[in-house]
Amino acid sequence: MNAVIYPSLLNKKAQGKKSFAVLIDPDKVNKQKLQELIALSLDAQVDYFLVGGSLVISNHLDECIQQLKQNSSIPVLLFPGSPSQVSKYADALLYLSLISGRNPELLIGQHVVSAPFVKQSGLEIIPTGYIVVDGGAPTTVSYISNAAPIPSDKDDIAMCTAMAGEMLGMKLIYMDAGSGAKTPITENMIQSVAANIDIPLIVGGGIVQPEKAYLNCKAGADVIVVGNAIEKDASLIKELSAAVHNVPISFK
Repeated sequence: MNAVIYPSLLNKKAQGKKSFAVLIDPDKVNKQKLQELIALSLDAQVDYFLVGGSLVISNHLDECIQQLKQNSSIPVLLFPGSPSQVSKYADALLYLSLISGRNPELLIGQHVVSAPFVKQSGLEIIPTGYIVVDGGAPTTVSYISNAAPIPSDKDDIAMCTAMAGEMLGMKLIYMDAGSGAKTPITENMIQSVAANIDIPLIVGGGIVQPEKAYLNCKAGADVIVVGNAIEKDASLIKELSAAVHNVPISFK
């Protein structure tokens, strides 16, 4: 499959443009709710849909993605919590390696198991260094991964982890405080990471206010991802998207 999504991310970064992504957990939406999210996202000019979750116990991942594709032109990126969360109907797959942890299964083990299926899927594969940061509350990803998150005040550890991920060949760095985080990732940590890598930086977890989304982008985030807050109040999509897209264009 020809790469489309990653070149678009690189192009936006080169132009200093910020992007907003809505994270959708297939377990938490029905067709009616999904249609509402699609309509709000189109109106707000959302850049990407991310689909996935730490568990995903339902069996309608394909249906969810197909509905998104049939009713909007917004690119759909898989954000998988396990090898089973792969769908040929998406546009791209964030091939996550949990570089902040020391669990070999999530560094490479599950990738070995999923590689043949992923290769055959025809998806655009984007190797992504996944960094979990302590958000002040236990998260599903930390429990499932059996890996401690990076402490929220250890900017240097986050920075060095991201640098290592880039030098190992990761094409994206995704920093996540986890779904429902009480404390989102600080601007200082985002700035430390962004200043020391050249690949796009995605930030998510605990972002519930447009001002925080704006400040994260000012600090160096290229893509802001929000899921949990939108699950509780879908109307936030418009405000959050506007905040991200109103960040003045800056060049690194």
